[in-house]
This record gives sequence, C-alpha cells and structure tokens, in this order.
Amino acid sequence: MKIVIAPDSFKESLSALDVACAIETGFKQVFPDAEYIKVPMADGGEGTVNAMVDATAGSRRTIEVTGPLGNKVMATYGILGSAGQHNNHSATSKRAIIEMAAASGLHLVPMENRNPYITTSFGTGELIADALNSGVRHIILGLGGSATNDGGAGMLQALGVVLKDRFGQTLAPGGAALMQLASIDISGLHPALAECQIEVACDVDNPLCGERGASHVFGRQKGASPAMVDKLDNALASFAAIVSHHFPQTADMSTLAGAGAAGGMGYAMVSLLGASLTPGVQLVTTAVALASHMPGATLVITGEGRIDAQTVSGKTPMGVLNVANDYQVPCIALCGCLGVDADKIKALGMQAIFPIVPASVSLEQALATGTSNLIRTAANVAALLKLGARVNG
Repeated sequence: MKIVIAPDSFKESLSALDVACAIETGFKQVFPDAEYIKVPMADGGEGTVNAMVDATAGSRRTIEVTGPLGNKVMATYGILGSAGQHNNHSATSKRAIIEMAAASGLHLVPMENRNPYITTSFGTGELIADALNSGVRHIILGLGGSATNDGGAGMLQALGVVLKDRFGQTLAPGGAALMQLASIDISGLHPALAECQIEVACDVDNPLCGERGASHVFGRQKGASPAMVDKLDNALASFAAIVSHHFPQTADMSTLAGAGAAGGMGYAMVSLLGASLTPGVQLVTTAVALASHMPGATLVITGEGRIDAQTVSGKTPMGVLNVANDYQVPCIALCGCLGVDADKIKALGMQAIFPIVPASVSLEQALATGTSNLIRTAANVAALLKLGARVNG
C-alpha cells in the first residue's frame, strides 16, 4: 500500500510538514508496513517557502532587507532542493522560492503605522537580487499579504531600475510618489534577470486600476482611507502610462488579470521583468513534482486548516485533488474545521472530508491540540479503511 500525504499547513498551528508527519503517525498505527510519501504543500501564500523547501529537501537563507517603512528587517527565502526537478530549463537551474510578505508584508507594519502612500516593496527586490547573486536562475515569487501599493516600483529600484521625477530626482518610496514619476531607465537592471525564469504565484484576477484594481480592492486593509484609495488608483494609472510610454509593448498589461495583485506587484513583474502569472497551487504542485508520486498510489491524503466554499477556487486541497483525479487515485482530506459549502469539493471528486476537532473548544485549544487531533483522526480514518477492506473482501 502506497499512501501520498500532501497537505497544506494548518495556519497558526502546524506547518505542512508537521501536518504530514502527524497524519503518517496516525495511519501507521493501523498500516505500519505501508509506504508513505510526504509532500508538504502550499498555494503560493503564507507557508509556501517552508512547504516547498521541506518537500524538495532544500535550504533557507535569511538576510537583512528594507522593510515596508524603510526600516531594516530580517527576511527568509528558500533555495529548492533536487526533488521535483524536471527535464527542462529548471532542471539545470538553481531555484528559489520567495514570499513577498517576508520582506514587504503587512505583518511588518504596526496597525497604527499602515500607510500605502509611503510603504515600499524595495525589500522584495533585495531578496530577488540576493537570489540572483547566489546563482539562482529560476525564481518562484509568492504574492499576498503585502503592505504596499507602489506597483512594484520599490522592487524595481532594488533591482537597478532608475525612476525619476520631472526634476531629475530619484523617486521617493511609496504609492503616492508614483504621481511624480517622469522617466524610467532600465539599463541598470540586474544582468542576471536576462537569463532568469520568473514565475509569480497569483491567485487574484484584479487588474491594476479601476474599481476592481489594487487600490480599491486591497487599499483599505493596508491603511488607506477612501480619499487615499482614489489618489493611489490615480498614481498607479499614471505609473502604467509612463511605463507604456517608455515601453509601448506593455500598453495593455495594466488590464491583465492579476496585474493588481500585491499592490500592483503583478503588473511590474509582467510588464518589466517578463514574469508569468500562474495560480499558486499549480506552481507548487509542479515545483514539488506531486504528479511523480501518483503512479502506484493507493490513496492521497490532503488537507488544510479550514475547508469551505473557497477551497475549490485554488486552495491546496483542490490542487492536490486535481492531480489525484488525473491519475484516478482516490483522495480524502483532513481539516481543522468545515466551513460553509465545504461539500462543494466532494462534488469534484474528493471522496471524504474529516474535521479533526473532537468537541466544542476554544480556538486556542484547537490550535494547541492540532497534532494530537490529527494523529487520532488519521488513525480512525485508517481503521475505517481497514474495516472497509474486510467487509468488501
């Protein structure tokens, strides 16, 4: 019996690897001789670096970078290991996984100091530059959780792009300063970018500007007032106009689905760095070669902290289920709790969903007992499978 265990993390409780280990422990109580393949997963958001490093036996690198407010912060990114390599460009390339939030995340800015007029994505650019300087030639960048609305301008500056106002002065950091942008010079762009493949994990379809754009949809959670939202939206539109003036081939890129991700970082990555935008879980399943573990598998087990209606829209269990379905391997899920319309994923092929919390408890208790709850539930699921085999045998 071969069992593939491919869960996401249980946020604030267990990493994806911890979840996989707990499920394996529970199943081994019933099936001690089974072959277990643990593939920690993520969907491009928080926890993606840890999951992909663990899944590929990679390493982590921590450096000092510029935080959203210009202060120095420590940020970590991952260097992926050999597992998951393919016979293509990435097979001979050193690969890195970077979460934008590590350097430019909202969690780095105290609530009272959140101000997308001034927050910068410069630190994310520093992470990318460090990876390039370390020999990386394939970067996967996870968007999400950013404190910025600067269209990725800070990131570009960190990579050697020169942005100036009409007086010839270097553009100040932050989203509001984009209104002053007059010229863009990419001649100093980091030379390694010319031979680097960049894939951006992006799970939103918002354009750069307008009512569905970065500022209107995400600006308020980053500290913008209604008046600020309008000004930030105008600033991003001005930024896109200047970019398309200097680089006419980018004229339509501000309307691309995902251009408004992470305060417009999606736009900068596509228009000036030639990156591709891809659903996060799709990038992860490919990078960790999840499909390579499916032949001969008896069962796939996935999961995340909460399964609800949103799960089918690109969350980890849905991505794992898609791969399992391709190989006609039955798939089940374990989760911390069930939300509204959790059964939507069952209609798409998930065989069963098992919440692990045994009784009505506080959130703190549920988070603290995640490991024991997972082990117990996994053991019970395994016992049920064993019983089913006897009944049908």
